[in-house]
Amino acid sequence: MAKRAAKKADKQAEARRISVKLVKSTIGFDKKQATVAQGLGLKFLNDTVEVMDTPAMRGMIHKIRHLVEVH
Repeated sequence: MAKRAAKKADKQAEARRISVKLVKSTIGFDKKQATVAQGLGLKFLNDTVEVMDTPAMRGMIHKIRHLVEVH
C-alpha cells in the first residue's frame, strides 16, 4: 500500500511542474526583474527550466511575464 501511495505522489509531483523559457533579455529592465529570473533558475537567453507549480513560482513568473514563455 505504501508503495502505491508513493508512486501516486510522484506522478502528481511530476504533473505539477511548469516549463519556463527566457525569451527576452533582462538588460534594460529593473534589477529586481533580473533577480526574479535568476531566482527561477534562468541564467541566459533561451534558457528553459522546469519549476514546481506553486503560488510563489506563479507570482515570480507573473512579475516577469513580459520576458518569459510558459509551457
